[in-house]
Amino acid sequence: GIIMMYQNVDVPDVRAKFGGGYVGAQLGPQGRALGEEAVRQFGFKEGDKAIVIVNLTQRERAQRELGVWEALEEAGVEIIHIQPPSGADWGADPNLGIPSITAAFAANPDVKLIVMPGGQMLGNTQTFFETVGIEPEAVKSIGFDTNEDIMSGFADGWIQLTSDQQPFLQGYLPVLSICQTAKFGLAPMSVDTGAGFIDVTNYQQVQDLANAGYR
Repeated sequence: GIIMMYQNVDVPDVRAKFGGGYVGAQLGPQGRALGEEAVRQFGFKEGDKAIVIVNLTQRERAQRELGVWEALEEAGVEIIHIQPPSGADWGADPNLGIPSITAAFAANPDVKLIVMPGGQMLGNTQTFFETVGIEPEAVKSIGFDTNEDIMSGFADGWIQLTSDQQPFLQGYLPVLSICQTAKFGLAPMSVDTGAGFIDVTNYQQVQDLANAGYR
C-alpha cells in the first residue's frame, strides 16, 4: 500500500481519512508557547502593549500568530493588530509593511513588543525600526523561523526571540518513518518539531546552520 508522511504543514483531515504521519510544528501550540516564553523572558504585564502582524482573512494560516496573541492577552497585554492589505505579500517583500508598521508605532509610542509573522518579516526588523527611529533592544521583536538576517538581528540587538521549526528533523524523520513502516510495519511517526526557542543566549549555536539555509 501507499505510505504517506507529511511535513511542515499538517493536513489533519486528510490524515484522518487516509492515514499517515506528520513531522512539523503544531502551529497553534507553537505560537502560544512563543507568547508564553516572551512573557517569561521579558516580564510583560497588565497594560503593556504589543503589535501583532497577522492576516485574519486567512485564519487557517494564522494559527501561530493567533497563538501568540492569545498567550499575550492572557498575560494582560493589549494587542495592536496590523492587518496586511489584501493581496500584499509582505513575506516576499517585507518593506511593503513599512507604512503600516510606522503608523502603528506612531499611534502607540509606548509599544514594548512586536510579533512578526515569519522569517522574512522578522529578519527585516532592523529596517522597520530604523525607519521608525527605534534603537536596538528598545522594543522587543519576536517571531518564527531562522535565516541569515535573523542571526544578524540577534547579534546587533534588533531581535530577541524566535521559535525554530527544526527543519532538519522535518526532512529526516519522514524518510526514517517511511523506511520503518515499509520494513518493519511500524506506525507512521507524528512528531512536533516546533518546541525550540532561539534567543540572544543561544543563537550562536545554530548560526552556521541558519546561514547555510537550514531554516
